[in-house]
Amino acid sequence: MSNIPTIRRLYQAFSRGDVETILEHLSPEVEWDYPATGTSVPWLQHRVGREAVAEFFRAVAGLEMHQFQIKEFLENGDVVVVLLDVDFTVKETGRRVREEDEIHVWRFDKECRVFRYEHGVDSHKHELAWQDRTP
Repeated sequence: MSNIPTIRRLYQAFSRGDVETILEHLSPEVEWDYPATGTSVPWLQHRVGREAVAEFFRAVAGLEMHQFQIKEFLENGDVVVVLLDVDFTVKETGRRVREEDEIHVWRFDKECRVFRYEHGVDSHKHELAWQDRTP
């Protein structure tokens, strides 16, 4: 059975701001953004558990999305990899980040729930946009 339809539903929920639907598809012990990146960027923090993942979505509310375009779904067993283009502005700093072929890795457990998720991004680029508070 393919997990791609579930991932499509999660991205659709994200586009509507429907965090509850996303959280319902996560394992209670979900590990989000593994391993820890060592960055101060709020939306790239390692989190464990649904409540902690809810914090991720609160952090993402600090971004103004210009583009969030899914390009490819790749699946092998219980792993779905998504390639997408993302373009956003950090509201607090006014700095823009563009990612081409950003990678999202979704891992599913036996109950077809997400138990691990990872962003593959240029964390340095995100860090500069987050930290740069100069006009």
